[in-house]
Amino acid sequence: MNIDKVFYKALFKNLFSDPCRVRFWDGEVENYGEGEAKFEIIFNEIIPKADILSDPSIAFGEAYMTKKMDIKGSSVEDVIASIYNNKESFLRSNSKYTNIIKKISNNIKNSKENVHYHYDIGNDFYKLWLDESMTYSCAYFRNTDDTLYEAQKNKVNHILKKLALKEGETLLDIGCGWGELIINAAKKYKVKAMGVTLSLEQFVRVQERIKEENLSNLVEVQLMDYRQIKDRKFDRVVSVGMIEHVGKDHLNEYFSKVNELLIDGGVSLLHCITSQEDNEEGGTNSWINKYIFPGGYIPSVNELVSHMESEKLYFIDMESLRRHYRKTLQMWRENFENALPEISKIKDETFIRMWRLYLNACAASFDCGNVYLHQFLFTKGVNNELPWTREYIYDNH
Repeated sequence: MNIDKVFYKALFKNLFSDPCRVRFWDGEVENYGEGEAKFEIIFNEIIPKADILSDPSIAFGEAYMTKKMDIKGSSVEDVIASIYNNKESFLRSNSKYTNIIKKISNNIKNSKENVHYHYDIGNDFYKLWLDESMTYSCAYFRNTDDTLYEAQKNKVNHILKKLALKEGETLLDIGCGWGELIINAAKKYKVKAMGVTLSLEQFVRVQERIKEENLSNLVEVQLMDYRQIKDRKFDRVVSVGMIEHVGKDHLNEYFSKVNELLIDGGVSLLHCITSQEDNEEGGTNSWINKYIFPGGYIPSVNELVSHMESEKLYFIDMESLRRHYRKTLQMWRENFENALPEISKIKDETFIRMWRLYLNACAASFDCGNVYLHQFLFTKGVNNELPWTREYIYDNH
């Protein structure tokens, strides 16, 4: 038996929480765990032992992308969840390998490049599997049978309710995406809304939407980094799914800038993925960092609240939407798979397998509690005008 086979056999003895079958490159089959196998891992080629030892997340991720490894009998999400549900699995935590991630400061130049890498791969691509509103963040399922479109509308309404908007107020959306939140804020609450994005494709589409909705008197969008906003103050500041791109070293800068942008008594809502523990890497995964979100960092709840307090911002409410994000990702995955005939016309198979792995791995992470999704509400100074209870958020939703 060759050294690679010995290594692989030892590797899979304690990898999954479910029984499974492994088919090696030479056709040999090995069963692991008690009972009938729930899935089969197929190695079409050998993955060098040195690559696995160096960084298993990247090694296995690249092997799946390039078809050196396949999965049968279960979804990719279920297989990854089986790893995460095994507390003894060496793949459950990637922390010991994340020190090899190249640390690059998310200054304005690098932030623009990172956003371009993920968000400017084509509106035509995102249109194929996002909902009609082109919302690319966790949805909010008021009912378990809500469509994705309904749930994304729910999310926007839920956030706008929390902000307690009044006609004529000003709203800034940091990382406005394709503009769904600022468009709805202007239409529903008659506020003056400004969105900023670093994505050229998003910027162009938001401009089109503003014209289509005849909202030029209430809505503006700027292609710029939020740190470049000067001499402006807002009654409300919101950010949805953006702070994950800020980077650990720039979190204090984010809250300092929000503090600067808010009027006294102003309200801000932060909607973001969070990690459970404080550490140098947050929820960073080296494969995700390399192929999906370069420069990404998932902060902990403690970390975020600490930065709020350091800026003398008043933290007043927090809500967890972890299960909502898993369901969102599952619906994106279903849409993605259904759209493969069209996606395959514009993207190659390696890209398709990369995105399949990304969507499934993220769904598994939220399901197993590796990462969370929280909404934080905080104010600049004391605000005695917000309602005393949460009823205003849910009344006439």
